[in-house]
Parts: sequence; structure tokens; C-alpha cells
Amino acid sequence: MLSLRAQEPPAPLAGHLAMGSPRGAPEPLTVDSRRLSRAGRPWIPVMGEFHFSRYPADEWREELLKTRAGGVDLVATYLFWNQHEEERGRYRFDGGLDVRRFVELCADLDLAVAVRIGPWSHGECRNGGFPDWLADTGCVPRTDDPAYLALVEPYYARVAHELRGLWHGDGGPVIAVQVENELYDQPEHLATLRRMAEAAGITPPLWTATAWGAAQIPPDVLLPLYGGYPEAFWEDAHPGWAREMRRHYFFTPIRDDHAIGADLRDAAPAGSGPDDRRYPYATCELGGGMAIAYHRRPLVPERDVTALALTKLGSGSVWQGYYLYHGCSQRQEHRVPNQESHATGYPNDLPTVTYDFQAPLGEYGQVRPSFHALRQQHLLLRDSGADLADMAPSLPEVQPDGLDDRATLRWAVRSRGDAGFLFVTNHQPHEPLPDHEGVRFRVTLADDHTLTLPEEPVTVPSGACFVWPLGYELGSGLRLTWATAQPLARLDVDGTPTAVLAATEGVAPRLLLPAGTTVEDPTGAARVRELADGTLVTVHRPGTDALLTAHGPRGPVRVLVLTAEQALRANRVHVWGQDRLVLCDDLVLVDGEELRVHTTAAPEISLLPAPAALADAGPGVEDGAFTRWSLGPPPPPPVPTVTCVRAEAVAAPARTGGSHGRASAPRDADFARASVHHVTIPPEILDESEDAGEVLLRVTYTGDVARAYVGGRLVADHFWYGPAWEIGLRHVAAEAVRHGVELRVLPLAHDSRVHVDAAARDGLAAARAGTSVDAVTLVPSRRISLRAPKEVRHA
Repeated sequence: MLSLRAQEPPAPLAGHLAMGSPRGAPEPLTVDSRRLSRAGRPWIPVMGEFHFSRYPADEWREELLKTRAGGVDLVATYLFWNQHEEERGRYRFDGGLDVRRFVELCADLDLAVAVRIGPWSHGECRNGGFPDWLADTGCVPRTDDPAYLALVEPYYARVAHELRGLWHGDGGPVIAVQVENELYDQPEHLATLRRMAEAAGITPPLWTATAWGAAQIPPDVLLPLYGGYPEAFWEDAHPGWAREMRRHYFFTPIRDDHAIGADLRDAAPAGSGPDDRRYPYATCELGGGMAIAYHRRPLVPERDVTALALTKLGSGSVWQGYYLYHGCSQRQEHRVPNQESHATGYPNDLPTVTYDFQAPLGEYGQVRPSFHALRQQHLLLRDSGADLADMAPSLPEVQPDGLDDRATLRWAVRSRGDAGFLFVTNHQPHEPLPDHEGVRFRVTLADDHTLTLPEEPVTVPSGACFVWPLGYELGSGLRLTWATAQPLARLDVDGTPTAVLAATEGVAPRLLLPAGTTVEDPTGAARVRELADGTLVTVHRPGTDALLTAHGPRGPVRVLVLTAEQALRANRVHVWGQDRLVLCDDLVLVDGEELRVHTTAAPEISLLPAPAALADAGPGVEDGAFTRWSLGPPPPPPVPTVTCVRAEAVAAPARTGGSHGRASAPRDADFARASVHHVTIPPEILDESEDAGEVLLRVTYTGDVARAYVGGRLVADHFWYGPAWEIGLRHVAAEAVRHGVELRVLPLAHDSRVHVDAAARDGLAAARAGTSVDAVTLVPSRRISLRAPKEVRHA
């Protein structure tokens, strides 16, 4: 029996933080030592990082719709000074640098915005975002040197001008501003930057700073935000897991992380960092994936991302911020390369173009498995975030013994009064955790009521990560005592409150209701029996037809228990006048009165409640409680042809560079000795119809690094690390058809020290022997628009 006594959260400190909305602001934002509140209601933001200046401006709206569909309600973005003032005194906020247009699009889509204004931003950008000319001014950057501040002041003034009227107090979407980034020992300077920004007219309700590495943050002036990643490209090229990343898979009250950015600073400065008792637990850089450096190329599977996020939530996070949530590309139109590299003194060489980050949404908007898996957590936060924000974390009596303990089950409870949530993470990268047999939990809540669950021992399988509710309101005044299934949503279906739960992988869903509760099970999906402490419902066949009706004090409530696999397909949308649950393997988003599916396959979509019909979609069929539509197969994809122009390739000489002497990426001149392959692109990709989406050129190759050129212009590059290389052609389609795509591939030098995941080492070893392009395919995406007939829409 695993035991825990939950602690009642102490009364929060309030009124000490120098921030919050002005009086009269719409939906005022406040913050105390425990959580944020919006319009008087506790709020756990889901923040996703998306760099507007690194993505084509004509696609911003569609990508923001995708981001919102993943459950993100707060978009974070960097401003890179060197992009906006590449030449001193000449500002650019046009085209793809138009931050105002981006923020206005966020407002149109009801997305809040957090702007990271620098002046030093990092973000794997050249000079951390400092313009090259700054080095010639003689100032001391990142300090209160008057000469430096005099250069920052007009830049801040211009940022304020671009965002005028878009601050939250003016009714706009910008709720937070971060000054600087990863500054550890200059608290006075951080305070100065806030004062300067406010004087310039930058007036958000919330001010933040990154706090990892025991950063010294000016007390009560900036909110400290934390992070944590599954892996680290900034580690040396040793063969194992980056050790400090282990701690992110343990429930702990410790917020700090001494690993992020450790290659750019000395050991953590003296001091304990911010006083956690004064601030809510907020994050801005939970790893949505990980970048690829030349010397170290981590592979980050979906569960590494989602297990980390869930563990932070169970540890007390009340602000889930992902970096990156949407991948992107380094800007190419500047006079000098814009990425972090040895050439500018950094420890790491990053690709010249790609900044995909293995993110939930990729460099070209690809939807990754982590997108769907994180959405399941975000549904929980949408449903129960206001309750969870006021719940304190408590840890079990027996806790893991150090970072190498793989034997102790990792769990925690967040609770308040007689309700809470039980969190379990039984996954970590690289070193699988074992099955745990014979598991039962005993949780004593703050009202001294003890819950024991489940009623008999279960096995928690390796890889399982879940949240089980305690004292959860189903609707109609009926509360679950506990359940071995994760809440997804509560919505009204045909006038009846309906709670939707997701089965936990490998564990039969059990629901304990108050004794004597009447439960109707018309499809025979469950077994109902009375126990001494309540009515137990065991769902032996979860799925779309596992729809039960229980009778609460104020009337009936329906309970739908989906399978674990179906939960990954679950979306909650508001369309055609009401909330609906949607099951689909593909991306589903809402744009006004339109429900849109992005797909490369033959999708099916199930809706609950379903409209009587869908325009142009044919008849639906019954799918348990849902109605399902099959949307038809795509046309066969066009077939490219590949011609080997030059098979011979000579590896670039093994070089090292940067401040840490790590392996350097091949230089531009080295690609003159690469193997060359010409891909002919069929004209069918020039599809300008409304339903045409991105077209990916998917390349499987043997080699160390590769570059893609269209019409002699570099459009994509890749450091090989295992997965196929994907190149988006939508924005170069006409040129790609006219000129084709030229692929240049270099082998790996025999004495170059490069790390890849253990699963990919054989492939990298093959790259020492030579290069080849093994397969090339085109993967077109289509956007299927679904509309309800007008009479249904407005009924």
C-alpha cells in the first residue's frame, strides 16, 4: 500500500507583487503566491512558444489555429533585436517581422500573448539576438552601463510603439512581458529593464524572468519562470543521457533546474534563487522537444515530452509553458547567418536553417504524436484547471532515493479539502521504468477523510502516465469518490450533463460512486456492484458505447469512458452553437462556423453531440454515443524522381570550435565535395485550391549532414539523427517545379565526435562509409472543411 497524507494549502500571500491589471481592465488578471486569476477565476495558462519572425507571415493565422486546437491559450514569442535593428537606427517591423500583425491575429483567435522582448533573448539566435554592431559600441551589454541602456531605450520605445493599444489593460491580448533571458547575477539590471520598458509604454499586467540556475531575481518585481527538458543538445557528445535531465521525471517541490543554459554560464551563483513561497510555480520552457546541434543530436519521443509535462503539473505547476510548441526556421534574408554557431563564439553549431525542435507542431506545421498526447493533458486543464490551481502538491511517505532510483513508483497528489488529483509518472527517457505490480494508494485528504484506491491491487505498466480524480464533480450534484480513469471533459449533451473520462493504459477503469447510486448501463459495458464504501462501476469495455447514466441529487448525469487510444484522438470544440467532443486521428480545428481536418490520409471523424447532417460529407453512421463520418481517401500523391548527379562525396575534415571545443558543423565550402542528387518535382504540387495544404518532401538518406537547394538557394538543412528528413515545399512550390530540388549530402569524418540516440547509432556509423539518398516521397496534406447546414447551425 502506497500512502500519502495531503496537506491543506496555506493561505496565499497577496498584494506583495508589483503587477496585475489596472482597475477597470476587461477580464482583470491578478497574481498571488499561489496562482493566477483571470476575471476573478483561477487560471492555469497553457503557453506555447511560436516564433512569428521565423515562420512565413502568410501562414501565421493557420498555424495559430493549429496551436489553439492543441489546447494552448497563451502564445509566447521572442523579439530578436538583431532581426528588427540589423543596421543601427534602421528598424524593421514589416512583413515577417510585423509583431503587431501577429499579436492582432492572436487577439482575433482569442489567444493571449506573452512577449519576450530581450534585449538579449538567446533562442539559439546569433549573438543571442544582439545586433552585430553592438560589439563595436564599447558598451558593456547586459548591465546597467549607461552606454548600453542608451542603446536599449530606443529599441524598447519602438517595441512599445508597435504594440500600442494591444496591452491587456487596453483590452488587448498581451498579458505578460519577459525582460532579458537567463541572466543569473544582475537583479538590479533586470529591475532597470522593467522600469525602462514601462517608461517606454510597455504595460502588461505580468512581468516575468527566467529563474533557473539559482538566478537572482529582483524580489516581487518579476515573476520567476522555470523549465525542464527531456534531453540537452548543449551537453557534450558523451553517449549517455544528459544526467541532470533525470530530475524532471520525479515529483518534487524543487522548481529550479541548473542544467538549462549551463554551457553559457559558470556554476550557479551563490544564493538560493527566488523565494518560492512568494511566487506561484510557473514555467516557460518545458521541453516540447529538443533542438539538434551538430555535436549532439538527441531523439525525443512523444512520451518523453508528455511525461515531463505531467510530472511538472503534479509537482505544483500552475502555468504550463512549452518551448518550442511550434517549430520554425532560422531567417535567411539577413546579411549574416542568424543561428547560434561556433563562428560567433557559442559552444554549439546549430543548423543554418532548421529550428524544428522536434516540437508538437513541426517546422512546416507537421502534427506530431506529442501534439495529440499533450492535448489530453490540456483538456484536463480546461476542465479542471480552476480547481487544480488552488490545490497544493503532496508527496508520498516513501519517495525515490536519488536520481537513479528506478524501483520506487513515482506519484503525487494535488488536493484541497475533500477533492484532489492523483498523478503517476512511470516513464523516463532512455532507461525504461519497470511494471509495478500490486499497487494500491491510500490518500488521507486534508479533511482527514482517507481514500483507498482501487478496491483491489492493479499493475501500473511501464510507460504509464496518468491523473486519477478524487472527489470529482460529475454533474447534477454527483461526485466520484475516486476513479482509475482520467477526466477529459464535462459538457452538456442534449440537455444532460455528460462527463467524459479516459481509461488508463493497462488498468481497467473503475469508478466509485456514493453508496446506493443508481447506474444504468444499456450497452453492457460495465459491471455495477455495491461495496461497503460505495457503488463500484467497473468498465470492462471502454469505448464510444461505454455510456452510463447515473442519478445524482439534482438529476441524471451521463458518464462516457473512452479507451486510452480514443483519448489521444479526442478534441473539445465549440462549433455550430455548442460544445462538442470530436474523435479523429488527424488535426481538427475550428475556424468560425467551419470544422476543419488537416490530413494526409483517409480520415474518419466522430462527433458528440452530432448535428443532423454535415454539408457535403455524406451520411453519418452510429458510432456508440457518437456519429461517425468517413471523409474519403486522398488522390494518389505525385511521384518525384531522383537522379544521382554525383555519387562521390568527401567528408569535411573533423573540426572543433566554440568555447567548449566541440565538433563543428561542415562549412559552406565543404558542400562543394558533397554527393549531389537532383529531385524532379511534379507540377501537381502547384495546387492552389482552398483545401491544399503543405507538401512535404520526405527524404531518407545515409549521411552526416544534408542541404537542400532550390534554384541555387538554400532552403533546408539537416543533421542526421534517425528520423526521415522532411522539407516543406509550399512556399517554394513554383521554383521547385521549375528547377527541382538539389540535395547535397556529406559523409561523417571518421574522427568526428558526434552523439546520436542509441537507436540511431548504426545509421550514423554507415555515414562514415559514404552517402546515399535511399528514398524520396511527396506527402501532400489536404484541409477538409466541414460545415453544418444553415438550418442545423442556427437551430
